[in-house]
Amino acid sequence: MNTLSFYIPPDHPAFAGHFPGMPITPGVVLLDEVLHAIAVAQKIDLKKCKIGNVKFLNPVLPDSELTLHYEPTPNGSIQFIIKQGERVAVTGAFNA
Repeated sequence: MNTLSFYIPPDHPAFAGHFPGMPITPGVVLLDEVLHAIAVAQKIDLKKCKIGNVKFLNPVLPDSELTLHYEPTPNGSIQFIIKQGERVAVTGAFNA
């Protein structure tokens, strides 16, 4: 399994309206980070990617260090897990 780290800064523009008083990272921001990180690492054309499934299990708060674990599968999809510390925040898969 491959591992990458990424950071969601507390001043990310998505937090302005998501949600005032109790900000959480929008799922689209997390998926954007995942797809771009894996595309660069695996030299994948993002225009050909299709998200197969995603489960948001725990909220990701501002100022978060995240760990992305991913693994290409024999059928051509890529499975991924985002963790915040030991807590699983997101799981999913996409076809490249």
